[in-house]
Amino acid sequence: MLIPKISYTITGMDKRHFQVSKNDRGKRIDIAASEMAGLTRSQIRRLIERGLLTINGGPVKPNHKTQTGDTISITVPVDNKTLVPENIPIEILYIDRYLAVVNKPPSMVVYPSAGHETGTLMNALAFHIERLASVGGPLRPGVVHRLDKDTSGVMVVALDDRAYYDLVDQFRERTINRRYIALLSGTLVKDIGEISLKIGRSETDRKKMSTRVRRGKSAVTTWKVLERFSAATLIEARLGTGRTHQIRVHFAALGHPVLGDKTYGKKTSIEIDRKTIVVTRQMLHAALLGFIHPLTGDHMEFTSEPPEDMKAMIALLRENRKTS
Repeated sequence: MLIPKISYTITGMDKRHFQVSKNDRGKRIDIAASEMAGLTRSQIRRLIERGLLTINGGPVKPNHKTQTGDTISITVPVDNKTLVPENIPIEILYIDRYLAVVNKPPSMVVYPSAGHETGTLMNALAFHIERLASVGGPLRPGVVHRLDKDTSGVMVVALDDRAYYDLVDQFRERTINRRYIALLSGTLVKDIGEISLKIGRSETDRKKMSTRVRRGKSAVTTWKVLERFSAATLIEARLGTGRTHQIRVHFAALGHPVLGDKTYGKKTSIEIDRKTIVVTRQMLHAALLGFIHPLTGDHMEFTSEPPEDMKAMIALLRENRKTS
């Protein structure tokens, strides 16, 4: 494993460049740029007003409609921040000079934020990897997607700026293959299904997402049952889109929340053989991630076994099924 030679400090300006694809053609610039850069529309509009967002090198208005091939350049002012390397064990499934694929454990935040300034995946990667990308944000360089704190599994992080922009495009174009496994509360009747409910910020709790919104983004989750138990169902879910908390929100809307989800389901225990078993976190695991290598063009696919607590819960449910 490479030993770090520097601390990762990004100061002054975070410069990002995106190219408009055919799927984004005709969108308002504030909407398109918000989706590409992961910023709010109000943040994008403020950048436009300050001349920090341009199209093809020129100024633009918030209602400008994008065209295929347009280059959107965004300059985001940032405070002086340092990503501090920390010697935290992390399982690296694959690494080259352009990207790293990791197996994120549960209970680990992806990058530093309020209340989680240390102990994150990015703090660990800054220690174990000599060079990270220079784009993506001062405390999340190279992060093109993330998993929730209590969700485990496969993630890819760009180590090179070209790889970062290419992977961002793949996620936006929905060509990334992502499969999750989850333990849901209750028993699903059907063997397979598709959930197509829009997701947006909850109108009653701004910290949560919801399907009960007047304005939301399209979200598609397909699923199939892997095993049924007396009070739970093990499923595989595939994402057609990548909305915040998508799987958790979609299955909660069906009345079958992810076991252990304290935010959307609040089903934090299960009855097994007349005993109450506490589920300490959401039983959701990113089991597979497939994408095209940004530089070589090779198709790459990585898998991950569920962590021990999820394996133990599944084993307990199977044993109870045999004896009941």
